[in-house]
Amino acid sequence: MAPAPAPASSGRIRPWLVVGDLVLAVLWVCAGALVKLAVYNVLGLGGRPEWEAAKVSLSVVYMFLFAWLESATGGASYNPLTAISGALASRGGIALYLFTVFVRVPAQVIGAVIGVMLMRFTFPKVGKGAALSVGVHHGALTEGLATLMVVMVSLTLKKKEQGFFVKTWIASIWKMTIHILSSDMTGGIMNPASAFAWAYARGDHTSFDHLLVYWLAPLQATLVAVWVVTFLTKPKKTKEQEADKNKNKKE
Repeated sequence: MAPAPAPASSGRIRPWLVVGDLVLAVLWVCAGALVKLAVYNVLGLGGRPEWEAAKVSLSVVYMFLFAWLESATGGASYNPLTAISGALASRGGIALYLFTVFVRVPAQVIGAVIGVMLMRFTFPKVGKGAALSVGVHHGALTEGLATLMVVMVSLTLKKKEQGFFVKTWIASIWKMTIHILSSDMTGGIMNPASAFAWAYARGDHTSFDHLLVYWLAPLQATLVAVWVVTFLTKPKKTKEQEADKNKNKKE
């Protein structure tokens, strides 16, 4: 696979990303639903040991496609956590953060809802999406930890100099691993937009359980991940300068 186009410079407001966010959110929800339909109905692997392997294989393929689309569009995303972590990590200022939270995230949510409605209209047997199967606090902890690990790895990979294929391969396998480990408890969604879209279709999108598990916990985990990665990857010279500065203040 050829290297993806280099994304536009980060740290500034790019209004055209809103359209890309909405479109990618629609496509992401549809892709996930189509993979499940393909594994259960087309391949007939529902309930068989091979279904997980087939699902992972197909998922990795479309994750490569979406990684390329994100890069080709200059940073559009289907996941609010990706957009928010990118805005924070780029240190683009309060204006960029507000643009991301109040413009890009709603566009992603709307796109995900459109995608779910489209899939349910086209394929009535597509299902109702992942749902919480454990206690709310257990679910919040699970979704939060899963998000923390995925965001930390994603941000760290962005700072590395490996090629597009290597980075995407590592990120895809890591995300699928975390997804599988948490899928029986929360669905392993780690995407508030997708979670909201399926919850909206079920009618429980305003419940306390949904807000805590699929919004508050992942957002808090994203903030912690950005802070940890920023601190750990800070240039050594900068760390030494801050240490000297703090030492001088104490004196």
